[in-house]
Amino acid sequence: MFKARIFFGFIILAIATACYNPPRKCQDFQEGEFRFTTIVAGNEQTTIFRRSKDIEIDFYEGKADTSSVRWINDCEYIVKKINPQTASEEKSIHMKILSTTDSSYTFEYGLVGSSKKSRGTAFKVN
Repeated sequence: MFKARIFFGFIILAIATACYNPPRKCQDFQEGEFRFTTIVAGNEQTTIFRRSKDIEIDFYEGKADTSSVRWINDCEYIVKKINPQTASEEKSIHMKILSTTDSSYTFEYGLVGSSKKSRGTAFKVN
């Protein structure tokens, strides 16, 4: 009897935690200046970007690059380079904010139509 109670207790706990959604205040991160750091070819690389409702400007390795931003909903948007230099830069990127804190958001991104996704965290600079 005691083992059955423990078993059912674990089942209820598993169901309750599986339904948990992390908090998302996506509108707090639709505009502003952000910093994103990732590892590229074994080296840490940092990008600073400024985003308004419809434009994002990335500053990476001393160069500025402008992309259009199209919001699908409060937490998802599509980024497309305005002046692509290569065929790969012509492809749009789908961004999805997964969770937020007071000063950062965790996101998932990948080429539109691709099942391959990566994750990162951006920190609000101001």
